[in-house]
Amino acid sequence: MANPTGQQFEIVRGSARAVVTEIGAGLRAFSINDVPYLETFDEDAKPPKGAGQVLLPWPNRTKAAQWTYQGEKQELEVTEEARGNAIHGLTRRREWTLVEHAESSITFEIEVEVQPGWPVPLHARITYALAPRELTVTHEIRNEGESEIGIGVGTHPYFRIGDVPTDDLTLTLSATRVRPYEADEQLPYGPEQDVEGTEYDFRTGKVVASVDLDTAFGGLSVGEDGLHHHVLSHGAQRVDVWTGPDFKWVQVFTPQDLVGRGRAIAIEPMTCPADALNSGTDLIQLDPGTSWTGSWGIRVEV
Repeated sequence: MANPTGQQFEIVRGSARAVVTEIGAGLRAFSINDVPYLETFDEDAKPPKGAGQVLLPWPNRTKAAQWTYQGEKQELEVTEEARGNAIHGLTRRREWTLVEHAESSITFEIEVEVQPGWPVPLHARITYALAPRELTVTHEIRNEGESEIGIGVGTHPYFRIGDVPTDDLTLTLSATRVRPYEADEQLPYGPEQDVEGTEYDFRTGKVVASVDLDTAFGGLSVGEDGLHHHVLSHGAQRVDVWTGPDFKWVQVFTPQDLVGRGRAIAIEPMTCPADALNSGTDLIQLDPGTSWTGSWGIRVEV
């Protein structure tokens, strides 16, 4: 049976190490001094619950796998059968082409062809680059077609701090807004809401044991460095998930049953929320022949 994630590629810088998969160009592992900061999975296994996957040209769900482009109805493949939606884009189960593999960085690319439900061709590239205590992920998307298209980009890492139980970690988000979700369909409804005075206010931190989330947060505040910062911490140990200005959303997901340790926490950088192909919310508009580049990263402080 073929490996569902293809070849595994390791990059190293000092004591920092990451592993990236050929299929999906996903991030399977990230550690420093052999301390894991991502939930991982066996190299011959499918990524559980989307672990480490790259989500493009849209993240999260498109309702009923349908949207409208220039007045024409588009019908995507239903990839979330239980709810009848299209979820997490078009490339996470495809083989990406290796462009360059250096000791501490690696680049892949892929073509997103015109296909049912997707009317404009794209070229996508992703680079993972290590610093001594940091991993930077850079996405580039180019419109290869002859008309404008709106796209979104996301990623799906589950974080940890070594062997500290997930429930003992503290989550701090830079979000000032939350988007209500319909519980059964897991799709947004109604306007965004201010987090002030609600259970969704993570600006000063909350212990993960106290929360149950599959929730999109927006209104991200910007630090002095021009970036958004979302932090998992335990005592003096901190994992800073930073995102560039175009990553205007973050989805937080706290499943009880991730393969491996069970209770887990995904902090998912996204440029747009769920169902953005229909709502248009924060889609990145690409004219023919133009490109977008954006980055996010993981910085470990101990």
